[in-house]
Amino acid sequence: MTRPYVILSAATSVDGYLDDTSPNRLLLSNAADFDRVDQVRAESDAILIGANTMRKDNPRLLVNSDERRAQRVADGKPAYPLKVTVTRTGDLSADLNFWHHGGEKLVVTIDDAAEKVRATLGDLADVVSVGPDLDWGLVLDELGRRGVRRLMVEGGGQLHTQLMAADLADEVNLAIAPLLVGQPEAPRFLGAASYPGGSTARMKVLEVRAIDDVVFVRYAPKERG
Repeated sequence: MTRPYVILSAATSVDGYLDDTSPNRLLLSNAADFDRVDQVRAESDAILIGANTMRKDNPRLLVNSDERRAQRVADGKPAYPLKVTVTRTGDLSADLNFWHHGGEKLVVTIDDAAEKVRATLGDLADVVSVGPDLDWGLVLDELGRRGVRRLMVEGGGQLHTQLMAADLADEVNLAIAPLLVGQPEAPRFLGAASYPGGSTARMKVLEVRAIDDVVFVRYAPKERG
């Protein structure tokens, strides 16, 4: 059984924020970068998002390109990747866009919340518990058993932080927008944690390029100097 290759995907301001504190979602990426994200989604077997981000942003998480969906089908894959969310509390609404668009959905949770999620969602999603506590290694094991070889993690910051701290991210895709947020209460890409290697471990840079006014950087966090 092979765990998936884990890609953390995020767009941030220059000062590291995922959003501001206004009621409306801060659009950090541009049209060309959104298209890049769509390509990464199309190349993935599953897309993972945290329950907090689902509740806040209510995303659909789709492959938007007709051509990319058609290519997936031609390759023997479903038109859409598996959509996955993780929750400890089980506080999920059946009205969220996540459940009503795209292909198959999976909720990974813990023993105490599994029945609550099943009662809420019914046949909208498959629900699986990884035990009494949320262990990210067990989450990835479960996805590996389901044939997920490439996993795109779209946030939020708590998920990114936990996966980086557990040394489970194979790649970081970071789009840096030419904006400054400067609001301490706004959500950040990564929070305080004990990261592998400490503050002097330098990650390997795989790619840097400009996408219109956004700078896109790919890192290999496990390849540290």
